[in-house]
Amino acid sequence: MLLQLILTPLGWLKNSVSVVAEDALLATLSAGPIPQHVAFILDGNRRYARSKDKQVNLGHTDGFYNLKKMLEVCIKMKVRCVSAYAFSIENFKRSPGEVEALMDLAEQKLLEFCEQGSILEQYGIKLVVVGHKDMLPERVRAAAEKAEALTAHHDRAIFNLCMPYTSRDEMTTAVQTCIQECLVNESMDSKISAEDIDAHLMTSLAGSPPLDILIRTSGVKRLSDYLLWQCSEDTQLQFSNKYWPEFGMLDFVPIILDYQRKAWAQAS
Repeated sequence: MLLQLILTPLGWLKNSVSVVAEDALLATLSAGPIPQHVAFILDGNRRYARSKDKQVNLGHTDGFYNLKKMLEVCIKMKVRCVSAYAFSIENFKRSPGEVEALMDLAEQKLLEFCEQGSILEQYGIKLVVVGHKDMLPERVRAAAEKAEALTAHHDRAIFNLCMPYTSRDEMTTAVQTCIQECLVNESMDSKISAEDIDAHLMTSLAGSPPLDILIRTSGVKRLSDYLLWQCSEDTQLQFSNKYWPEFGMLDFVPIILDYQRKAWAQAS
């Protein structure tokens, strides 16, 4: 009992020192060039779960918990916009049980974002659910719309939660919208430009700045139909061997340092 009384405050002190050290490191990094838009492909939740002898749904739960942590790291580093590939349209092809579990988790986390004192309220983050929300179950869509409405006035940062989303669908929708506007305005003689399409992308409509860094975890080196238009020019692509639930600040810092090194090299 005495040992427990001694170790409990020591454990609290250790955690407090760790948080202070992390904040100091992030503050130091933020003094240099900082990306304005960072995107994550949250890959490896299922393989992580199997490696830990956990059920697949628990891997997704750990993945959402880590997303919250990494969002906080980005905001403390003064990143303006964070995008996360949470659920692809193609994921609906997974087993009904896994899809249902993912929808349950999405509803739960979206409602948590609505609670007083949530990370979105604490840091003034605007949530935008990017994708075809009409494909979501009614309960999940209602939770998404509630979270978006409650954070619509936040202006410190933007959090794009991409679900259900694919880049080809986003580009197709943007082109269709451009055509519809031409028909309404009876201006079919005008050509649809790349700038027109860019302006009608879901991320552009959400006010997202250009994409600086795209990170995919789990060692897989492909984009999987995510932000293909946005990362076609100056985006820095980064791949980590860590499963997403295990990807942390110490994995993120070298990526930021690499970004800063290239930014300084271009400026010189």
